[in-house]
Amino acid sequence: MTAAADLRRWALDTPHRSAVVFGNMHLSYAELEALANRYARVFESRGLARGDHLVSLCGNRPEALAIAWGAYRCGLYLTPMPTTLALPEAVYMVGNAEAKLVVVDAALAELGADLRAALQHELVSWLSIGGSIEHFDSLETLAAGEPPTARVHEPPGALMVYTSGTTGAPKGVWRPLPAADYLGPPAFAADLLQLFGLGGMGVRYLSTAPLYHAAPLRFALAVTAGGGTVHLLERFDAELALDVLEREAITHSQWVPTMFQRLLALPESCRGAFAAPAHRVAVHGAAPCAATLKQRMIDWWGPILLEYYSGSEGIGLTLIDSAEALRKLGSVGRARKGEIHVLGADGQELPAGETGVVHFSGIAPFTYFKEPQKTAARTSERGWQTFGDVGHVDVDGYLYLRDRQDDMIISGGVNIYPQEIEQAILEVPGVSECAVVGVADERFGERPLAFVVPERDEVLAQQALVEAIEAHNRRRLGRLKWPSEIRIIEDLPRSATGKVLRRVLRDLLGRPS
Repeated sequence: MTAAADLRRWALDTPHRSAVVFGNMHLSYAELEALANRYARVFESRGLARGDHLVSLCGNRPEALAIAWGAYRCGLYLTPMPTTLALPEAVYMVGNAEAKLVVVDAALAELGADLRAALQHELVSWLSIGGSIEHFDSLETLAAGEPPTARVHEPPGALMVYTSGTTGAPKGVWRPLPAADYLGPPAFAADLLQLFGLGGMGVRYLSTAPLYHAAPLRFALAVTAGGGTVHLLERFDAELALDVLEREAITHSQWVPTMFQRLLALPESCRGAFAAPAHRVAVHGAAPCAATLKQRMIDWWGPILLEYYSGSEGIGLTLIDSAEALRKLGSVGRARKGEIHVLGADGQELPAGETGVVHFSGIAPFTYFKEPQKTAARTSERGWQTFGDVGHVDVDGYLYLRDRQDDMIISGGVNIYPQEIEQAILEVPGVSECAVVGVADERFGERPLAFVVPERDEVLAQQALVEAIEAHNRRRLGRLKWPSEIRIIEDLPRSATGKVLRRVLRDLLGRPS
């Protein structure tokens, strides 16, 4: 028995059953097991030892899961790097992670070559996958020369994912490795199997988002640890996602709110013809989901939506199902991992109903890699840690989020939460999306500014829409919460998981309206 016993069990018991489906490609459990073993041997042959760091720069492909399992079996820290990064961002992440090996998808050859050139003086080994890259060794070629059997010693590794960096430089989330002789289920799988019912051969899971994000990668790995089948999309396409849900009798799926918007934007004929009776759990998270959007999805798909609130730091998790969501509008649920504490500005715990910074206790603490000050800023005097969100709990223990602590606007000494303004503006007919940021103001210190995306078929002229929003705000919000300016834009800049990139919006402020 080894630390990777879960995947190996299915490879031994049901070797020919599909572990991953990617278009027309089916990767069996035996094949995934063999790839993971071969990759682990390659990593070891490159001099990597327990506790070293490996960075992968890959698109959505089955081999990404084999790389993760192989790294785990070598006791390595694996950092999946977003394929959307600019060169300076990628250089920062590889350097910050102290990577000794980088695996690059051949589809990203130009970025990979530039990255290698920028880090040529670092002691980094470079491998390509899915094709050749000049000056890179081929992982496939090296793996083909290794036996597909397990190594004698397989100390467990861990993921070290980076925060999304929506407000600043991303930070690596680090925890100590499990004991070298640990034989239990991998940390990336154990809780998800229980919380989301991902275990068993009957699970057919649709993975819609990039595997370089923490939740999509962990969910896919958990399904392969639990014996189900991962149906992996190369990239999100609303119509294709519906087709896979139907055709493959998908039981579980994962989404972000922007995907719901794209699904609902499909023609009525497409949505009306959709039927997926096997689909019983549609997980969503990563970004706030407006109550109206959730209601429309429940009306269409039925009460199968299951929202979670958590983060890359992994210090806690809440869940709320569809029935609860309709009773507790706007809540992200009750704690299922850790215990919630809402702290005031003085660090004291607040009673139900009062707003403060949301902390969790009861979960092993995290550290931002090589960032002790930033770690301390997310840790209370009692050792409770926070994702950096502001909110409150009601008397029943349901959590309601107001905003990100970093996004809060202080205007005239008053705390203003952008999400409250955004929710008000979204009530205006003709508004599709909205994001609010703080801008400098000589009189008040800061004032809110709103970016608004009109609905596609909006017939109002831009000025008329702005006037309608302003009139609504005057009725709905206190004076200090009125945006000093409303800018109409085509799209909000978002990460692949749907989070609004407020730093990009702030960059737009120097440009003409």
